[in-house]
Amino acid sequence: MFQERKAKPRKTTPTFRLAMVALVQFFDWRDALVIVKPETFVKWHRSAFRMFWRWKSRKRGRPALPKNLKELVRDMARDNPTWGEERIADELSVKLGLQVSPRTVRKYLEVTPPSRGARDQRWATFVRNHAKAIVACDFFVSITATFQIIYVFVAMEISSRRILHFNVTSHPTADWTTQQFREILAEPHPYGFVIHDRDSIFSSALDASLKDFGVRPIRTPVRAPKANAFCERLVGTIRRECLDYLIPINERHLRVILKEFVCHYNRGRPHSALGPGTPEPIQASVPASGHRHKLPNGYRLEKSAILGGLHHEYHLEEEAA
Repeated sequence: MFQERKAKPRKTTPTFRLAMVALVQFFDWRDALVIVKPETFVKWHRSAFRMFWRWKSRKRGRPALPKNLKELVRDMARDNPTWGEERIADELSVKLGLQVSPRTVRKYLEVTPPSRGARDQRWATFVRNHAKAIVACDFFVSITATFQIIYVFVAMEISSRRILHFNVTSHPTADWTTQQFREILAEPHPYGFVIHDRDSIFSSALDASLKDFGVRPIRTPVRAPKANAFCERLVGTIRRECLDYLIPINERHLRVILKEFVCHYNRGRPHSALGPGTPEPIQASVPASGHRHKLPNGYRLEKSAILGGLHHEYHLEEEAA
């Protein structure tokens, strides 16, 4: 046809090349080639073969996340730099009802948190069996803007991961610490054990007072922080997610900062060990959407800043009619 019409050669299109490759099965193409060289035609054939195997070897699996959900994951990671993939996945599950695997969230994060280390199974078994009756406590220090050392006391319930009490002081003593336990254990309580380290603040007189409150004090072994791993982890969380980013001006300012963070920790921060869930749930249940990657109809996403925007809490709010 090109020879009869004396048409000038023009650049071929992918559709023309594919048609020519398909016609190879029906005639001897070596004698029919006029407008292209045999090497060019063989090149087309190889390109088509590569395209076929690229399609056949395509990745298969779960469907990709919707674009708006990808942007939400990136926004959470950007707004909360201390969160990892499990925390973001828990936030989506507990607060928004969106079921996203932590491994899926990991694809959109730049840094992967380190894996957890091994734990002592024998001690872990005891703690797991008595978690509802154990209170763990510890001290840590915070430095103010004027380089003043302030001591922070914190006590938590192991079973629910709830922070029962906290307080700050510049001069911790055994009597002051006893008063903190009095505020926790004065009323009828379900606790039977209190775990603390061998600091001199936890004196024998303090242990005697704990027995009067109806609990048994358990001292951790020498240089064995893993024996009080839950409270050590709590202290690390407070540092990594709060005090490492804020410099308290004085003791009163530190108390205000910790009060807001403790409220966020108990009511707004999902914990993987709880299902995931929060120690003090403030939302009975998340409305069902019918799809694991879509928000429920009639609801919109709302977020509130914590500690001036260091963290954010996400929740669903019903749209006005």
